[in-house]
Amino acid sequence: MDAVTQREKLGQLTSSVGAGILGVGIGAMIARPLENLEPFVIGAGLVLHLWGMIDNHRAGAGSAQPWWSTAAYWVCWVGLAALAVAVVVRAF
Repeated sequence: MDAVTQREKLGQLTSSVGAGILGVGIGAMIARPLENLEPFVIGAGLVLHLWGMIDNHRAGAGSAQPWWSTAAYWVCWVGLAALAVAVVVRAF
């Protein structure tokens, strides 16, 4: 892997982690006014994450993936399913 690709990947990772932390901060700041929209916001996040996760998985389908990448993919699916159940149970 050349230095440019590594640098790009590090930039993407840093940007994603920063966006996540920023999102948590914004969520904490506006939690009260949006509490009635919680299931919709979580649902939108789930759909977008699933879309990105599936797209990433398909993009890497032609090449050999490390075992931990495949394990992380399926652990994420299990976690998202548990979160979806928790949101539905809490909504009712």
